Amino acid sequence: MTVQADLEKCVAAAQAALGTYETFAASTLDESAKQMYKKLSSDMEHHVDMLRARLAYVTQNNPMNKPLN
Repeated sequence: MTVQADLEKCVAAAQAALGTYETFAASTLDESAKQMYKKLSSDMEHHVDMLRARLAYVTQNNPMNKPLN
């Protein structure tokens, strides 16, 4: 597996975790749990952004993605 493919899987997993935290925050009646899930969701949004930026960099700078002259 390539670094690019690994990052794509990592982004997908982080997005899934983000969705789970958002679902938990919306479905709980416990206010302290709701705040915890919202914080986890916010943190995960940051993780997703960082992973997407790294994936974009790797994709853009991958020599296999450049046309041959």
